[in-house]
Amino acid sequence: MRVFLLFLDGVGIGPADPAKNPFFVAHLPVLRSLLGDIPHLRRRRLTTGRATLHPVDANLRVPGLPQSGTGQTAIFTGINGARRFGRHFGPYPPTSLRPFIAERSLFRRVRDAGKRAVLANAFPQRFFDYTASGTRRLNVPTMASIMAGIPLKTADDLAAGRAISADFVRDRWKEMGHAQVEPVTPHLAGRHCAEIMAEHDLTVFDYWITDHAGHAQEMSKAVTSLERLDAFLGGVVEGTDLRSTLILAVSDHGNIEDLSTKMHTRNPVPCIALGHGHERCADRIRNLTHVAPCVLELLNIAP
Repeated sequence: MRVFLLFLDGVGIGPADPAKNPFFVAHLPVLRSLLGDIPHLRRRRLTTGRATLHPVDANLRVPGLPQSGTGQTAIFTGINGARRFGRHFGPYPPTSLRPFIAERSLFRRVRDAGKRAVLANAFPQRFFDYTASGTRRLNVPTMASIMAGIPLKTADDLAAGRAISADFVRDRWKEMGHAQVEPVTPHLAGRHCAEIMAEHDLTVFDYWITDHAGHAQEMSKAVTSLERLDAFLGGVVEGTDLRSTLILAVSDHGNIEDLSTKMHTRNPVPCIALGHGHERCADRIRNLTHVAPCVLELLNIAP
């Protein structure tokens, strides 16, 4: 059994309004094929024979707008980071939550169980220079991987197809001084991801471009981010044996689904489960704290 956790930053279920919601502007043939439709606030749950999409609470019974630091802590540890900290906080996890990320993250739990976990994102050399300076301004997936002793992927890994660019297509890598990195299509990036998944029990990919597009409030940028995601997912599905793999996509808070505001939203976020055990996940995951226990159960690791 393998699990691919596709973390989508800033993706909620929004209004069925193409003036606000890029999901109703973008060409998304893979998602429509898997789910039969695109979710919206009047139709939050979609189920087909292949996949299930259901709404998940990202507010965690805490007032205010959900934020990445506490929401991602909930996803990757099962701990209600916002309640434990006393409020929603982001974009990075507060200092008081970092011990829980170090001890309780999915990366740590999978590694300690003797299984293989990987963060599939590639990082340029400038990022490693940045972290070497001592900064702790890292998002939860990156911080959790480092704290669990799981090495981050490099430009050389990316060039060899052993990692995925944050934008899928590798647009800026040559500008950053990595001449060995050639552009690819999002679909080919998805095929590369499927190959990475085949070698690990848990594979995580962090797609933060959606949150940036939502904050920018630019429809064209948002549509591009979703269309690339759709093509990437098509490549993943094409290259994956879904009889022994679960693909689980979930977000930390809403944003891109309502471009009428620059802020995050309190909308429910989608949880898309595809492949082995997808119906069971739909029953288990009601809020962000349920993601990690569900993944551990699928991997036969005690919560």
